[in-house]
Amino acid sequence: MKKEEIIEKVNNLLVEEFEIEADTLTPEASLKKDLEIDSLDFVDIVVLVEREFGFKPKAEELKNVKTLQELYDFIEAKS
Repeated sequence: MKKEEIIEKVNNLLVEEFEIEADTLTPEASLKKDLEIDSLDFVDIVVLVEREFGFKPKAEELKNVKTLQELYDFIEAKS
């Protein structure tokens, strides 16, 4: 999957599932501070990533994901 496709899918999921404003979805956006994604939301993200990208990330792997760009990169590396 191309990086552009990953970015588009992730952004669409965040807008649809978490009601995040699309204009706040910049690569440098902090998942916790800027997008207000909490630990329960990360559980939902794991489920969404599994459904949309075909692999189940481990919680330990997502601990190091702090920004939206890091989330894109993580998914790209696993895809």
